[in-house]
This record gives sequence, C-alpha cells and structure tokens, in this order.
Amino acid sequence: MSKAHLQRYLQLGRDNLVWKLEGLSEYDIRRPLVPTGTNLLGLVKHVASVEAGYFGATFGRPFPEPLPWIDDDAEANADMWATPDQSREDIVGLYRRVWSHSDATIEALDLDAPGRVPWWRPETADVTLHQILIHMIAETDRHGGHADIVRELIDGATGWRPDRSNVLPIAPDHLARLEQAARDAG
Repeated sequence: MSKAHLQRYLQLGRDNLVWKLEGLSEYDIRRPLVPTGTNLLGLVKHVASVEAGYFGATFGRPFPEPLPWIDDDAEANADMWATPDQSREDIVGLYRRVWSHSDATIEALDLDAPGRVPWWRPETADVTLHQILIHMIAETDRHGGHADIVRELIDGATGWRPDRSNVLPIAPDHLARLEQAARDAG
C-alpha cells in the first residue's frame, strides 16, 4: 500500500472523529457517558495529542505548540477531557494544526524513514514512518469507534460519515431479539 493510501485512511479516521462533534451542544460533547469518563471532545484532544507526538518527536520534528496536558507532571488523563476554558474550536483547531504538521512529516519522509518513539520500551522504540502511519490509523480508528458509541448514546446518531451511514436500518424488535438471545444463551 502506498504512502498516499495510508495517509488517506488516516484522514478518513480524522474526519470521522471530528464529525462526531457536529450538531451537539458544548455540554454533550464534553459529558462522560461511561465510567471511564470517555467523552467526544476529550477523544479529539487525546488523538490530537498522540498524533502530535508520533509524527513529531518520533521523527525529530516536534510539534511547535506546547501541550501541557501530556507533560510528565500533568494530571493523569488530562488529555482525555477538555477544561471549561478549552473550547470546541480550540481543540478542533489544534487537531487540524496537528494534521498539517503530521502531513508535512509524512510528505517529507519515505515510508522506510527511521524514527524512535521516546515513550515506548527501548526494544520496540525504533520504528519507521510506515509503522507509525499504521499505528496512527489504528489509534485514530480505535478512538473513532469509542466516539461512535458515545455519539449514539447522546442522540442516537450512527454511521461513519454524515453522507454515508454504513449502518443498516434496525428492525423495531431488534433489541428485544438480541436481549432474548443473550438470555437464552446465558
């Protein structure tokens, strides 16, 4: 698979993650709906932070803006939620600047370009751009899946993109049938 194909898959995941915020209130994009506190805006903040590191420091091209919520002395999980003074526009804008920085790294390097992930164990820290592209596609899509569930819990919206649902219509008795199947199996 070419670098352009990999970059396209990464961008599709980025777009999906940001789309999950559309049409929701500030409260809804921040509210934790599961015991871990997972929330939509926090997912965007986290993925932006992670991507900034993987395509930045890993290849000697650090992201130029400070991200104090990922510093060693930051509160645990500070990258997983937005403070009241961090607006949707702030976080999405940061993510888009990270994309630009990452895309510049991707364009500048060959797929076999070496890098070193400073926060990984020494025996696995040496990587290539190809490995990091695949890692970030997986990371972005993993958190995109979290966002899918959280968004469905908020307002029932499902799908991959606003113009392409990829979710088949649900029969009225679907949940009852699944519940009964679970009970029968249990």
